[in-house]
Parts: sequence; structure tokens; C-alpha cells
Amino acid sequence: MKNKTNNKIKHKTKIPDNPQAEQGMSIIVKTVTRLTVGVLFVYGINVALHGHIIPGGGFAGGAIIALSLLNLVLAFGRDAALEKLSQTWAIIFTTLGLLLFMVVGLFGNNNIPILANFFQDKGSILSLFCIGNIPLLNIAVCLQVGAGIFVIFIYLVSIKPEADK
Repeated sequence: MKNKTNNKIKHKTKIPDNPQAEQGMSIIVKTVTRLTVGVLFVYGINVALHGHIIPGGGFAGGAIIALSLLNLVLAFGRDAALEKLSQTWAIIFTTLGLLLFMVVGLFGNNNIPILANFFQDKGSILSLFCIGNIPLLNIAVCLQVGAGIFVIFIYLVSIKPEADK
């Protein structure tokens, strides 16, 4: 008798037992997402850091990182993804990427002594810093693209149609 009363109250008030369980997709999609999000994130970092050696770079790495975060949004809902990376931190990462790109662009040549010692040594073949400031530019573009795509997607998901208002 008590369960029937509780079910009627929950049905009338539309309060779910577990709000997190009802958001997102099926258990199969959630399980596959749990297994692949970390792999995609690390692969995006790898593509961004080694973009001067392998095909890819900052844009491709940032897009892969954003894809891993978008998988969280699609599988678990917007709130679960915002627990991993909030909108504020995503905007901060976007701004840091732009600032890093600007600093490397302004001070990255050999004529200005601020970063000249860092860029004088070209390193050895197939190392991370074998071609000067391109890896730093890849990191800057990766930050900007990855966080920027995530912010745009979160804002698009947050828009409510006129009928729902």
C-alpha cells in the first residue's frame, strides 16, 4: 500500500527517483562513453603535442578533445559534462589559448630577447621542440579550439525553445 502511495505522489509531482539516471541516453551508450572518453581525451592531447611530426596539430587535437567532452554531454546530459569542465573554466582555457598564441607570435622570433634562448636551440630530430615554437602554437590552438567548441555546444544545448518558456 505504501509503495502505491509513493508512486502516485511521485507521478503527480513528477519527481524522479534518481534525476541523474533519467538524464542522457541508455546504459549501453553511457558505458561505452565511460570507456572511450579518457582515450579520446589523451589521443587529442597526443595529436596536439605531436602535430609537427605526425599529421594533425592544434586544431585537430582540440577538436578531438572537444569531441570527448561532447560525448559526455550526449550520453549523460549537460550537467554531467559541466561537472568535468564548467563554462567558466572553458572560457578561461579559450582565453589562455588566445593569449598564448599572441605571446608566442609577438615574442617568439629570435630578434626579441624575451624568449630568444628558448627558441635558439632547435633540439634533435623527432623531439617535441625540434622546430622551434610550432609545438607551443599547437598547444595554444588546441586550448582555444577544444574549449571554444565545448562552450559553443553547451550554449546551444542550453537554449530553450519559445514553447518551453
